[in-house]
Amino acid sequence: MFTKPIHTKLLYLAILAAALLLPWYVPDAYIFQIVTMSILYAVAASGMNLILGFTGQVTLAHGAFFGMGAYGVAIMTKAGIIFWLALPVSALIAAFIGLLIGLPTLRTRGAYFAIVTLCFGVIVWIVSGNWVELTGGHNGIFGIPRPSPIPVPFFGQIEFFSQTSMYYLSLAVLLLVLFALYRLVYSVFGLTFMAVRNNEPLADSVGINTYATKLISFVAGNFIAGLAGGMYAAIMGAVSPSAAGYMLTFNFLIFVILGGMATLPGPVVGAFAIPVLMEFMQFLDDYRMLIFGALLIVVIIYFPMGLVGGLRRLNQKVAARRQQKVSESGHASR
Repeated sequence: MFTKPIHTKLLYLAILAAALLLPWYVPDAYIFQIVTMSILYAVAASGMNLILGFTGQVTLAHGAFFGMGAYGVAIMTKAGIIFWLALPVSALIAAFIGLLIGLPTLRTRGAYFAIVTLCFGVIVWIVSGNWVELTGGHNGIFGIPRPSPIPVPFFGQIEFFSQTSMYYLSLAVLLLVLFALYRLVYSVFGLTFMAVRNNEPLADSVGINTYATKLISFVAGNFIAGLAGGMYAAIMGAVSPSAAGYMLTFNFLIFVILGGMATLPGPVVGAFAIPVLMEFMQFLDDYRMLIFGALLIVVIIYFPMGLVGGLRRLNQKVAARRQQKVSESGHASR
C-alpha cells in the first residue's frame, strides 16, 4: 500500500470538509445542481479511468453503460422496485453486458477495441431512442421516484426528497467508489493493471494473465458507470436517450485526460473543472466552444499528464530543488 505525505492527506481532508459544508454556502439551486451532476460525472469518469488510465484500454462505450444504469433504475423503480435494490441490480446488469462485450473484444488490441466499443455505444444509443415499449423512445421515461427513506434507530429516518439530500447521497457514492478504487489499484493485484498498460507483451511473458486483467478492469469500470447512471436517473427524475449517448462518452474521456489519467483525483478534477469553466464562459455564446477547444489543446500540450499529473510533477521539481539547496548548504558549511 502506497502512503501519501501528510500535506496531501490534509489537503484531501480540507476538500472533504468543504464538500460537506457546500450546501450551506451555495444557495443558488442551479449551481448546486451543476455541482451534484459533476459528482455523478466524476463517479462515471473514475470508472473510465480504471479502464483507460490504469489498464490502457481505450473504451468508447462508457456513456452506453452509464445509460444502462440510468434506464435500469428508471424502468425498475417505475415498476415498483425500491431504488436501493434497483441501483445495484442496474449496475450489475451494466457490468454483465460489459462482460459479454469484453469477452470477445478484449482479445483485440489498440484501435480495434476502441472501434468495437464505439460501435456498441452507438447501437445502445439508437436502441434507447427507438425501443418505445421499454425506454419510452425519444421522449424517454419521466416521473422516476426518489429513493425511499432509510430508517435510522433513535433518529427517525433519512429522506431523499430534497436536492441537498441527493447531493449528500451522490457524495457518499463518490467517496465509496474512490475508496474501492484506491484499495484496488494500489494493491498487489492492481499493479497488474499498470503492468498491462505499460507493456502488455512483457506482462504476458512474465506470467500475468493480461486478458483476464483487462476483462476485470473493463467489467469493474462498467459497473461504476452503471452505478453513476442509476444515481443520475434518481436525481433527474427523468431519462432520455442523451443519457446513453456517445457524446457523453467523449465528455468522460475529456474529464479523464484533462484531469489526469492513472490518478484517482484526476477524473474528479476534470469532472468539476470543465462544467464550471463552461458556465463561466456562458457570456461568450457561440465562441464558447471555440475558446474551450483552444484551452483544451493548450492543456494537453503543456500538461500531457493532466492537471493533477502536472501539479504532481511541479511539486516534485520544487521538492527536488529544496533538497538540492539543503545539500548544497550542508556542503558549504563543511
